[in-house]
Amino acid sequence: MGRAVVIGATGQIGRVAVGALARDGWEVTAVSRGGGRDEDWPEDVRTARADRSEEGALAAVVGDGCDVLVDMVAYGRADARQLTSLAGRVGSAVVISSVSVYEDDRGRTFDTQEEPDGFPQYPVPITEEQRTIAPGEASYSTRKADLERELLLVGDRLPTTLLRAGAIHGPHCLTPRELYFVKRNVDGRRRRVLAFGGRSRFHPASVHNIAELIRLAAAKPGTRALNAVDPDAPTVAGIAAAIDEVMGVEAETVLVEGPPPAPTVGDTPWSAPAPVICDMTLAERELGYRAVAGYAETLPGTVASIGERLSGRDWREAYPKLFRTYGDLFDYAAEDAWLAR
Repeated sequence: MGRAVVIGATGQIGRVAVGALARDGWEVTAVSRGGGRDEDWPEDVRTARADRSEEGALAAVVGDGCDVLVDMVAYGRADARQLTSLAGRVGSAVVISSVSVYEDDRGRTFDTQEEPDGFPQYPVPITEEQRTIAPGEASYSTRKADLERELLLVGDRLPTTLLRAGAIHGPHCLTPRELYFVKRNVDGRRRRVLAFGGRSRFHPASVHNIAELIRLAAAKPGTRALNAVDPDAPTVAGIAAAIDEVMGVEAETVLVEGPPPAPTVGDTPWSAPAPVICDMTLAERELGYRAVAGYAETLPGTVASIGERLSGRDWREAYPKLFRTYGDLFDYAAEDAWLAR
């Protein structure tokens, strides 16, 4: 193994990926804006402080070159061209993308989900051959598609593996969907409402499984886009039950057929009228990938991390990005009023 540079090293995926690469024999430089390190990293991991938005900062960290550059936070055309400008000094790249780049056969995407009949009806499972949204600057999804297009176009100069991650979960997540059930249990809520009969499935992606894909792709450079999800895709009702088990709680689930019965009742971060489930066959064939953990196996660490971050804090202060994305997830008064009716 040679030298690996990891951008976004102290984020939720980066922390695990840095450790996986270092233990695999790579000489790792962990890059973040704060220049920090994780207590679980091997001692020989080097750290570097850099803000990629500053002119020349990323090039300075790469220096004379590296064998693989792993980018957790690339987003849009500008970041893609920043990476391709280093093609002469970087052997290959591994870059995190998203399943949100996919569109269905009628052009519906995550960007259209709030429109009438706008939620995408993807094939089950989604393979990497599924068509993707038009690149652009309009949204998170279009910018991820732009990132992919720019990098795939220069694959002959900079071989890049794009990992299309599902619903990422694990410790240090700033938008943990699991908070929806963890906080209810902490607050003593023993009844919860789930829309769509509790059958919604949005394929989760553990940071441990993504790190394993990064480790394998780093050792086997190529130009490709691969799904990056867990071996299982539990229903939202199954996720609730698994979290209950971790927390030692018994709760009643009230199932509602169809959409949420009120704006803030029964609508979880996983709730959707159609499944989003991805196929991992290509990663298995291309990289020899095998998942290192199932969803339930990783929950104890996730639940503990949420509990620590919530301790003594309002959830909106602890997870402001989650609040901005989903709004009020804990409108207990509305839930009680609906249940009473």
